[in-house]
Amino acid sequence: MKYERIQKASFIERPNRFIAYAHLNGQKETIHVKNTGRCAELLVPGAAIYIQENDSPARKTKWDLIAVEKEERLINMDSQVPNKVVREWIEEGRLFQDVRLVRPETTYGNSRFDLYVETRDRKIFVEVKGVTLEEGDVCRFPDAPSDRAVKHLEELIRAVKDGYDAYVFFVIQMKGVRYFTPNTDTHPAFAETLKKAAAAGVKILAYDCKVTPESIGIADPVDVVLESPRLKETVKPLVEWFRENKRDLPWRHRMDAYRVWISEIMLQQTRVEAVKPYYERFLRELPDVKALSEVSEDRLLKLWEGLGYYNRARNLKYAACQIMEEYGGKFPETYEEIRSLKGIGSYTAGAISSFVYNIPKPAVDGNVLRVVSRVMADDADIAKAGTKTRIERAVEEVIPRDAAGDYNQSLIELGAIVCLPNGEPRCAVCPVKTVCLAHEQGRESSFPVKKKAKERRIEKRTILLFRDEEKVAIRKRPARGLLAGMYEFPGREGHMTGKEVIEYGKSLGLMPVRIRELGKAKHIFSHVEWHMTGYEILVDELEKDMEQTGTPEKEGGVIFAGIKQLQEEYPIPSAFEVYRLQLVR
Repeated sequence: MKYERIQKASFIERPNRFIAYAHLNGQKETIHVKNTGRCAELLVPGAAIYIQENDSPARKTKWDLIAVEKEERLINMDSQVPNKVVREWIEEGRLFQDVRLVRPETTYGNSRFDLYVETRDRKIFVEVKGVTLEEGDVCRFPDAPSDRAVKHLEELIRAVKDGYDAYVFFVIQMKGVRYFTPNTDTHPAFAETLKKAAAAGVKILAYDCKVTPESIGIADPVDVVLESPRLKETVKPLVEWFRENKRDLPWRHRMDAYRVWISEIMLQQTRVEAVKPYYERFLRELPDVKALSEVSEDRLLKLWEGLGYYNRARNLKYAACQIMEEYGGKFPETYEEIRSLKGIGSYTAGAISSFVYNIPKPAVDGNVLRVVSRVMADDADIAKAGTKTRIERAVEEVIPRDAAGDYNQSLIELGAIVCLPNGEPRCAVCPVKTVCLAHEQGRESSFPVKKKAKERRIEKRTILLFRDEEKVAIRKRPARGLLAGMYEFPGREGHMTGKEVIEYGKSLGLMPVRIRELGKAKHIFSHVEWHMTGYEILVDELEKDMEQTGTPEKEGGVIFAGIKQLQEEYPIPSAFEVYRLQLVR
C-alpha cells in the first residue's frame, strides 16, 4: 500500500502511549502514536521518523506517526497498516486461490477477527498481528501483556473445531530479521496458547515487509519458532561445525536413498564401527533395491548375521518388494511415501528425506534426544513417546530449508562424538556450548532424563553341539518370536550337568564318544538375558544315530550341516557365536 503526505522528522520524546513530540522544519510538533506498544528500543531521542499529515479538521494533533528508522531500515509504526497490507495481499491471490470475498472486522463467538475470507470451498478467519519488537535480529510478540490476544487464539481454536480454516498472520513490519518467536518474557500465556492453536490446526504464518518512505508491502516468509528459540540458535554453528568435522563414513561417500536406508537400518542398536564391514559386504552382494527384493531369506539373514534384531533385515526385503511393486523399483522421494515402507519409522524416513532429498523433516534418534534435551535443559522423560514427538516438532521447525540434511546430521554427529552419554560430554570443544542451557547451568549430566527400564528377565539355557568329524546338528527356530527363522544349536532350558547331557544324548539314540565343556556365555536381548553353558558332544556317525527330521526350509527339524556350510550358508545368531567359533578349532 502507498503512504500519503509523508514527511521526515526527528523524534524528541514520548510522554505517554498516545503522544510523541518531534522536530519538523525547526518546529516542535505533537504526533499521534497509533501503535500503543512500548517500542522503547525504536523511539529514542534523535531517531529519524516519518509522519503523515492528518486530513481530519476535528483532530487536535495534526500528525500521525507512520515509520521510524533503525540501522538504515524503515519500520512501520502505524498499527492500522498490517490489516490493510494483508487484505491487499490476499485480494491479489497471494495466500489463497480463487478468493471470492474478503471482509474486515468479522465477529465470531465473543471475538472480532481482522479478516474473513471465502474461496470456492473454504471459509477462513485471519487474525493479523503487527510486530515491531526486534532483539538481536529476532522478532517477538507481544511487547506487552495482551489478554485479548489470548482470547482471540482460543476463539480461533474453536473456529477450527467448527469447520473453519484459521490463520494467525504475524506481519513483521521491517526487513532483515532471522525469525519470529512469541514473547515468553512479556506474556508466557500467549506463547503457550499459540502452541496449542498450532497443534489444533490453526496455521501460524510470519512475513516481513518491504518498507520505504513511500510504501509498505508484504515481502518474504519468516521462520516461526514456537518450541525453542534456543534450539534455533544452534543451526548456523552446528551446520558449519559439521561440514568441517564430519567423520569419513562409507555411507556418506554417495548419498543415494538406497545406501542411506541400508546404513540407517543397520545403525539401529549397533555401533558405527561394528556396522562398517557389514555395510560394505551387504552392498557388494545386494547393490540395489532389485537385488534386495530377490534375495532368499536365508542368504539375507546370513549377510545380516552378527548385527542382531533380524526382523530389521526381513523388513528391508519386504520394503524392497514394496518399492518394486508400487514405485517401479525407484526409491520414493517424498517423506510420506518413504514413511509408508515396511520397517521405516519417523527417524529413518526423516534421515532419508533430509540427507538425500533435503526435505526439512526431523531425524531424531537417541543422540539427538540427548543433544536437544541438554540444549533445552528439558527434564521430560525421553522414554515417553510424547517427549520424542515434542522434540521432533522442535527440531522440525528450526531445520534450515537450504541445509536440512546437514543440520540433521550435525545433531546426530554432535551426540556421537561430542555430546556423549553417561555424563561425559566434551563441552570444551562443543560448537554450541554458549547456547546450551544445561551447560550454562552446569547440569550436563542431569540430561537426558530417562526412566529406568524394566529389568530384563534372565533365562538359563544349555547349548548342545552334537557333531561327528564332519557335521554338526542345527535346527531352524520358529518363524515368530525371538530370533525368528534363524538357525541354532539344539538346546535345553536350565543348566545341565555333563552327566545329564550324556543321558539326554542317549535318549536321542546317540552314544557319545567324548563330551567337552565349552564354558559359559551370556547374551543380552532387549527384554531377556540368556545365561548359557555349552557342551560339545562327539559321536561316531551323527546321521546314523540321530534321525534327520528337517530341511533348511522347515522349522524345528534337525539339519546336519558341514562346518564350512555353517560358516557360509546358515545364518547363526551372534548369541551362539562363542560356541560356533569353537567348532573350527
